[in-house]
Amino acid sequence: MTTIKNGSSKKLSIFSLIKYEHLVAGISGGVTSTLILHPLDLIKIRFAVNDGRQAAIPQYRSLSSAFATIFRQEGFRGLYKGVTPNVWGSGSAWGFYFLFYNTIKTWIQGGNTHIALGPTMHMVAAAEAGILTLAMTNPIWVVKTRLCLQYSNELSPSGDSTNYRGMTDALKKIYRTEGFRGFYRGFVPGMFGVSHGALQFMTYEEMKNHYNQYRRLPIDQKLTTAEYLTFAAISKLIAAAATYPYQVIRARLQDHHLHYEGTWDCIKQTWRFERWRGFYKGLGPNLTRVVPATMITFATYENMFHYLREGKD
Repeated sequence: MTTIKNGSSKKLSIFSLIKYEHLVAGISGGVTSTLILHPLDLIKIRFAVNDGRQAAIPQYRSLSSAFATIFRQEGFRGLYKGVTPNVWGSGSAWGFYFLFYNTIKTWIQGGNTHIALGPTMHMVAAAEAGILTLAMTNPIWVVKTRLCLQYSNELSPSGDSTNYRGMTDALKKIYRTEGFRGFYRGFVPGMFGVSHGALQFMTYEEMKNHYNQYRRLPIDQKLTTAEYLTFAAISKLIAAAATYPYQVIRARLQDHHLHYEGTWDCIKQTWRFERWRGFYKGLGPNLTRVVPATMITFATYENMFHYLREGKD
């Protein structure tokens, strides 16, 4: 169904609601936060996949220990392993997510952005946007994870199928050795991650709406940068605490050093060897990264979007 009737009984096409400003603003936010905070993302992934059973994998005692060890063993460039696919992934993911989410939301509103949807419909719009975005970007996340998990003691001949020289090389080798399915490792737990985005966007949108209603202003009224930063931080903390385990499972399924038969096998082994703590490995570095990243992303997106929209008016 691609049309909906608004109050004037006029059919509204969903394609007419697509605004490139959401795409550009989302890409800007994703790229900016990624370039600033990529080292924390790399460390979070390394903590998440470390199940204590792989002697070849470096052991980090803390966030500061991880920074120092990686810098000492791999240099400054080691902290930015996987940054290229991360920039591509974050930029495209946030761009598409904001584009899909706002298009779907505006379609549900019948083209009237002053109408408040409520928590349920915000979650529906965010979940649909999340599924579409994940289907398009999962291959990039697989490559990013693989590149982030190349350690200094893994130097091997260039022909080694698990040694990647960069994003393009990783794409080629994954396809050659694992086929198309290799690009969608971790997709199932990634689907659970859709709930993370849905919860985050629902919380963020509801806080913005109620705040503007409290001030007796339209719900889409522009806020200050400080207000965007505050609402983004709160919404991310709530969503991250509720849904973090799926990220651990997803990272482990995408790690080429580990082998699991599937999502359920990964869950069982994690519980068997590490109990509930295993599902929250890397949570500290993750929160240290994702909260500032979300604040930067959302504040950049909101300000860029309003700037672009005002430029057209």
